[in-house]
Amino acid sequence: MHALVKALDDAKHILIIAHINPDADSMGSALAMYTHVLRLHKKVTIFCKTEKMNPALNFLPFIEKVKHNLPTNYDLALSFDCGAIKRLGVEVEGCLVNVDHHVSNENYGEINIIDTTAISTTQVLYDFFTDNDIKLNAKMSTCLFAGLADDSQNFTTDKTNERAFLMAASLIQSGADNALCIKELFKSRSLASIRLKAKMLESARLSCSAKLVSTLVPRSFFEETGAYEVDCEEALHETLELVNVEVAFMLRYTKENRIKGSLRSKNGINMNDLASYFGGGGHVHSAGFVCDGVSLEEIETQVINKLETIL
Repeated sequence: MHALVKALDDAKHILIIAHINPDADSMGSALAMYTHVLRLHKKVTIFCKTEKMNPALNFLPFIEKVKHNLPTNYDLALSFDCGAIKRLGVEVEGCLVNVDHHVSNENYGEINIIDTTAISTTQVLYDFFTDNDIKLNAKMSTCLFAGLADDSQNFTTDKTNERAFLMAASLIQSGADNALCIKELFKSRSLASIRLKAKMLESARLSCSAKLVSTLVPRSFFEETGAYEVDCEEALHETLELVNVEVAFMLRYTKENRIKGSLRSKNGINMNDLASYFGGGGHVHSAGFVCDGVSLEEIETQVINKLETIL
C-alpha cells in the first residue's frame, strides 16, 4: 500500500495546504485532493495563508471552501507545489506529506512525493491517483487540468511532452472542463492587467548582446493601474519570446515590502541555480527568489552580473 494511501486511511482530520500566493497548480492540486478526501467521508480542511488570492482561480471547484485560519486539531497535513516549507506561511505540526515537482524541493515532509520530471504538481498527483486505482470525477479532473495547463503555459513550454498531452486527454475523458480552464487562465483579462503589461513592456531593457531582458516593476505601476501582483506574469513570459532573448527576469515589490525576483529561460540555461544564489529555487527554466533590504536597481545589477558569466 502506498504510504499516502495508508496515511489518508489512518487520519481522522486531514489538513490540505496550498502555498502562499497560490497558482493554479498549487490550488488545483489541493482542491483535487480535497475532493477525493470528501469522498472518503473524512473530516478535511483546505487552507491557504493568502487571503486575497488570484481571482482567476475562482472557477475551480470548491474554491469557496478554502480557509485562511489554521485549524488546531488535524492529525495529517498535505502540502502541494511548495518547494520550501517557509512558503506554506505557517508552522505545521505532526505528520506532513510533501507533494511537489520542484528540483529545489527541500524534502521537508515525513512523506515526500517528489517527481522533478513532472511538468506540474497536478501531474504528480494525477500519477498517484491512477497508480492507486483512484477514480477521478469531473471536479477532480478540472482541478488537475487547470494545474497542468497553467504550469505548461497552455501547453507551450519546453517541458510539454507526450506525457502531458496523454494526461490532458485522460482528464478530458474523465470530465475535465478544459475549455473553462483555458478561458479563465489565459483568455480573461482585466483592463488593469493590460495597462500594467503596457507599462512593463515599455520599461523592459535588453543587455548581454540582447540575450537578456530585464523588467523592473515599481510600486507606482500597481498604484496607477490597479492591477494585481500576479498580473505581471504575462508580460514576463512575452519578453522571453523576443528574438535572440534566452533569459528574462522581472523584479517587483511584494505587499510585505520585499523584492520578488522571477526568472525564466530557454535552451537549458539553469534558473534554479541562479535563484539558489539569491536564496530561492524552482526549476531549470523557471525559478524565483525573495530578498530584503536593497532596491530593485541594485538587485537587477547583481542578477545581470551573474548572468553575464553564463550568456
